[in-house]
Amino acid sequence: MKRVAVIQSNYIPWKGYFDIINDVDSFIFYDNVQYTKNDWRNRNKIKSAAGSQWITIPVNAQSDQLICDVEIPNSNWASKHYKTLNALYSKAPYFKQYKSFLEYIYMERSWSNLSSLNQYLIKHISQEYLGITTEFKDSREYTSSGKKLDRLIGLLKSAQTTTYLSGPAASDYIDSARFNEEGIELIYKDYKNYPEYNQFHPPMDHYVSILDLLFHTGPDSAYFIWGWRQDQNAIQY
Repeated sequence: MKRVAVIQSNYIPWKGYFDIINDVDSFIFYDNVQYTKNDWRNRNKIKSAAGSQWITIPVNAQSDQLICDVEIPNSNWASKHYKTLNALYSKAPYFKQYKSFLEYIYMERSWSNLSSLNQYLIKHISQEYLGITTEFKDSREYTSSGKKLDRLIGLLKSAQTTTYLSGPAASDYIDSARFNEEGIELIYKDYKNYPEYNQFHPPMDHYVSILDLLFHTGPDSAYFIWGWRQDQNAIQY
């Protein structure tokens, strides 16, 4: 039995992204597909007194370019992101715990490739701060061909997948019958009922970057993503 998720890398994604990672045996970054503008690949949301605001990496991307080939033309954005995060979250209870990591990402390292940056951030946050033990892979390590669903199924078969965990939005366009034909169980992730935490600037917004959760809850972050379900199940028994 092998549970697999296949998702494009996003910039400092929301907690639901990490919820899926924790739920599978193997997480495959799907970055050899077309880059989409005005999406989550190079931007995400953080919380401010005025509400949720975008934090965006300027990139050089053509309409037919693959995510893995998208370049970051300069490092001017990095210091701006660092200063913005520091201004908005420096008073959060656990901000100092992650400050050296932020300095490394934004002040010490230089990033020329968007996919490399995204994958590094996701893997580091997963393993070092959330205790996730899931295997990380890249879709370029596997053989698959065709378009859209054919290509995805080919990738899953190449990865010896028995169960595919997908985000709920995909239910609008995925043909579940195809998965049955290929002997792959299809499950949609449920993002409902995440517990609230003491977030700056109410009302609560669950859909901001994972950094918001880390800065506010620190070592308890995993509880607010999946740990609460374990407590809920225990109560039921």
